[in-house]
Amino acid sequence: MTSSALAETAQALVADGKGILAADESSPTIKKRFDSIKIESTEENRRDYRDMLFTTPDAGKYISGVILYDETIRQKAADGTPLVDKLTKAGMIPGIKVDMGAKPLAGHPEETVTEGLDGLRGRLEEYAKLGARFTKWRGVYRIGDAIPSAGCITANAHALARYAALAQEAGLVPIVEPEVLMDGDHDIDVCEAVTEEVLRSVYNELALQDVWLEGTLLKPNMVISGQDCKDQAGVQEVAERSVQCLKRTVPAAVPGIVFLSGGQSDALATEHLNAMNRLPGTLPWKLSFSYGRALQAAPLKAWSGKAANLEKGQAAFLKRAQDNAAAASGKYAA
Repeated sequence: MTSSALAETAQALVADGKGILAADESSPTIKKRFDSIKIESTEENRRDYRDMLFTTPDAGKYISGVILYDETIRQKAADGTPLVDKLTKAGMIPGIKVDMGAKPLAGHPEETVTEGLDGLRGRLEEYAKLGARFTKWRGVYRIGDAIPSAGCITANAHALARYAALAQEAGLVPIVEPEVLMDGDHDIDVCEAVTEEVLRSVYNELALQDVWLEGTLLKPNMVISGQDCKDQAGVQEVAERSVQCLKRTVPAAVPGIVFLSGGQSDALATEHLNAMNRLPGTLPWKLSFSYGRALQAAPLKAWSGKAANLEKGQAAFLKRAQDNAAAASGKYAA
């Protein structure tokens, strides 16, 4: 794929009033979600659940692309149609998670580095043949006593940059996801300082690896209080601090920033994004969403594993997609 094609895909993923569905939960993660509605996490149930989301009428008006899991990109629906083909027909771009998860970082207790670079070139080539047009890799940073360390920040930034370069080589747009976790009792000041340090490191490494920023997207955490912090920052402060941090660290060449919800409630994730897009002034990049649970919690509950609830599940998903698409334009009304 040419540079112009990479840029076109990246821009299409952050088209006005659209965002990304993160449906790339690992098997253990989706099992927890299925446990919450008391259904077994079988391959067939996982397929049917995701098929319900992907075939929601009019979803393509609000969802630009979908991040898939390795199992899902290979699956066919009950009628024999590949799920990738269903997405494409609905006007949504297929993407794929390519990392192998966060593993303990040697010499750094309580910290992790994301693995999966070995053999990645071959896997990317295969995913491209399967229909993927973009990819995602997540680095994880936990705030605690003297962490994240410089070693953890550097190791994850380097892995993100190596991954991004390989993705572009394969003609796929890389979504770079450095996530500073909400876990902990730290305040918003600490989150902002750590997020700024992490993003500076990531963009330094991307430059060293000659990653073409016009053909990438950033998927960061919002600058937010730790979930156990007694003093929770309000919606407006989160919006202002998040945008301020991004202005300091993210080059204007990046087409868009698609936030993760990171454990926020459905409504709060939407309100924060909406508030950012209502701030005065112009920004060099689009601000949108790449939500998993914040888009899926309501439809999962409405569906509850029952074929008879298909339309209920789809209606709930469409509502969440509409709300977040409105927030991506600063037009959401609670």
